[in-house]
Amino acid sequence: MSIRAFLGLPVSSQRNSSAETETVRKVIDALDNLDEERARFVAAFGYILSRVADADSRISPEETREMEQLVMARGHFREEQALIVVQMAKQRNHLFGATENFLVTREFDRIATREQKLELLDCLFAVSAAEGGISLVEDNEIRQIASELHLDHPDFIQVRSGWADRLNVMKNLPKR
Repeated sequence: MSIRAFLGLPVSSQRNSSAETETVRKVIDALDNLDEERARFVAAFGYILSRVADADSRISPEETREMEQLVMARGHFREEQALIVVQMAKQRNHLFGATENFLVTREFDRIATREQKLELLDCLFAVSAAEGGISLVEDNEIRQIASELHLDHPDFIQVRSGWADRLNVMKNLPKR
């Protein structure tokens, strides 16, 4: 299935001449022309971000914007490309999350360096914190992903400690 068909865009040779359609076409063509290794990396990265965003069965607009920003910053994509990557990741996660979560994370584990895995972990906390706090269900999902990426518990704790002030479980604790 082509990226055009997946997004519900016309696949035929008949082309709409509007500027908006032309912009979307250019972005899709740019994504289609990524080398396979980079495309796999970015697709898995985006998918895993959406996995955490959807841990509470709802991806908020704030989480979506954070994912787009991360794909632009960490993936070095233009905004238009990041929008499509995130939308595709969200759609795939919504449709196939239960069956693909482990498979996609395993693929990321295979192709990413240790540093990239730790960077992803930090990004997962950023997406989770986008609504003001990191819920217990999101924290648990990140812990599961860290395990699937074969990161040690101390790695998880080190990255998580940078987000301690955003963990809902740590809020409203009695002061000593």
